[in-house]
Amino acid sequence: MEIVKIDGKNSINQLEETVLVLGYFDGLHLGHKALFERARAIADEKGLTVSVLTFPESPKLAFVRYCPELLLQLTSPEKRFALMEQYGVDRLYLTDFTSSFAQQSPQDFVDNYVEALKASVVVAGFDYHFGNSRADVTVLQELFTGQVEVIEEVQLDGEKVSSSRIRDAIKSGNVAEANRLLGYEFTTEGIVVHGDARGRTIGYPTANLAPFERVPLPAEGVYVADVLIKGQRYRSMASVGRNVTFDGTEMRIEAHIFDFQQEIYGEKMTIIWLDKIRDMIKFDGIDSLMKQMQSDEEFSHNWSK
Repeated sequence: MEIVKIDGKNSINQLEETVLVLGYFDGLHLGHKALFERARAIADEKGLTVSVLTFPESPKLAFVRYCPELLLQLTSPEKRFALMEQYGVDRLYLTDFTSSFAQQSPQDFVDNYVEALKASVVVAGFDYHFGNSRADVTVLQELFTGQVEVIEEVQLDGEKVSSSRIRDAIKSGNVAEANRLLGYEFTTEGIVVHGDARGRTIGYPTANLAPFERVPLPAEGVYVADVLIKGQRYRSMASVGRNVTFDGTEMRIEAHIFDFQQEIYGEKMTIIWLDKIRDMIKFDGIDSLMKQMQSDEEFSHNWSK
């Protein structure tokens, strides 16, 4: 998949007609996947390529008061782009969502981007909006001379699959539900760093993760997880929290990797969040902590989808 950064009509050099997918794809969930699959089917039928026009950051940054959460993305750009390619996208166009971009009229947006990108067919979700009046897909159908394919709401359990629903699931620790809505596994990637080394003293050494992605963390608690290290996948139990039993105040992400003895400081590691075991608990001593960890370990070993 080719990735092209553009800044307005004059920077576009699209030569052939294409099926153009429109939207901001924070995490590529099952609803978004439906857009790409439909675009790929149309492209194959008509002998066209599939292109996407999207933004590297949330459009909300141009409209609302800043808070750090606005920079968090359900899926890292690297993984999003890989999934787009997997779902059949040939060319990805990225443009910054700035004040000037937002001030375009719906007609200007169609002229400057949709037409300039030589869209033969446009694929968009039923809730897609564009232009300074936040026009909907019915306006897009009126302004665009080609075909507009509108993808209806995708539901699971009678509710819309959406990024906000997935975020809520992650915030509550329901990572299994987040995985189901995404259609793939929610992950946190980072570098293995030194911690307090307390786990070694009680027989549960942990790999401490310093995340380098702008991805939300699951709620504080203990989880069944797999980890990826040097291309190998291992079962583990992972925690997000402050080690309250030892009066910790610093948020930590730790994973105890089963049947693993290697020193991996400085290595890249990915935690694959599978299911929540329990909340963080302050134990009254090492013995009660150990008993619970043995139970957590048994649960993690026996867990399956």
